[in-house]
Amino acid sequence: MTIADLRRQNLILFEAISGSRAYGTNLPHSDTDLKGVFILPEAQFFGLDYIPQIANETNDEVFYELRRFVELLLKNNPTVLELLGTPADCVMYKHPLFEQFQAADFLSKLCRQSFAEYAVAQIRKARGLNKKINHPEPPARKSVLDFCYVTAGAGAQPATEWLARQGYETAQCGLANVPHLTDLYALFIDATPGRTLGYRGLVRDAETSQDVLLSAVPKGEEPVAYLSFNRNGYSTYCRVFREYWEWVEKRNAERYQNTVQHGKNYDAKNMLHVFRLLQMAEEIAETGQLHVRRPNREFLLQIRRGEFEYEQLVADADQLVTKVEVAFANSALPDAPDRAAAEQLLRQVRRSFYALA
Repeated sequence: MTIADLRRQNLILFEAISGSRAYGTNLPHSDTDLKGVFILPEAQFFGLDYIPQIANETNDEVFYELRRFVELLLKNNPTVLELLGTPADCVMYKHPLFEQFQAADFLSKLCRQSFAEYAVAQIRKARGLNKKINHPEPPARKSVLDFCYVTAGAGAQPATEWLARQGYETAQCGLANVPHLTDLYALFIDATPGRTLGYRGLVRDAETSQDVLLSAVPKGEEPVAYLSFNRNGYSTYCRVFREYWEWVEKRNAERYQNTVQHGKNYDAKNMLHVFRLLQMAEEIAETGQLHVRRPNREFLLQIRRGEFEYEQLVADADQLVTKVEVAFANSALPDAPDRAAAEQLLRQVRRSFYALA
């Protein structure tokens, strides 16, 4: 089933323009996102193939089946709650039955989690992006050898530097475990003509190896030094390296260029939504009302244009998080929506719709 099928079969209860155009933060080139609610045909609803939501290929048009819509309302999901606060100029169609769904009947202290904690996650995401931009990973990946150190007196030296100073090659090296000491190895050097001791070197392949290489050491050989492999450091580096280049591959090119161009090294659109969500959460806690169209459009667009410093925005967002926490602690909102009333409404609307079909 597609969105076109929903329209052709008159299954839509509600359809509206969402996102930046509903918030009032849209720009001339902004996309037009659509959200809505539909009801499955009666026969299909009672069958085995329940469809909770339908979206187009780009996911900028999403319609929720009535039951899924109510389930998300009971969780105070911001996306579906915002449908109930859609500005009139963004409503494209509203079935008379949909008038029975009112935001005030669903707003609760769960909004602290669904709005504010999502915003906190976005702050963490912004911090991660800031770190990626300011500390890019070079395309050449480090190897295990870059995390190996050789004891030298009371200190240690990078293994490659120590070998170069001593005039040794990695192929001459042999490693053996030191009992009871994790990731510490006795380092042996084969100085015989033709390297007859058969040491295997430090790693199998400098570019692809994930661990150091152990060798069989002839009895009586003495280690020239001890080598430590910073395994945890290497593991952390590999994760950060992988995440960075996955981010490079998947990042939204337009948003990244905007981030680079405004020169403040944060995802401006991301930070806009942080403040939008936190301010909405504070309003919900204090007034019990949901305002989708934002009254401070210019401030939010200033964020989007990168007119504020990253550190100041994060500090202000952290202060706003604290205010939201206090507002919900003192709020008169119920702890959660009335599930029984929501279920009764769901049954009533579905029965009425099927009776009209």
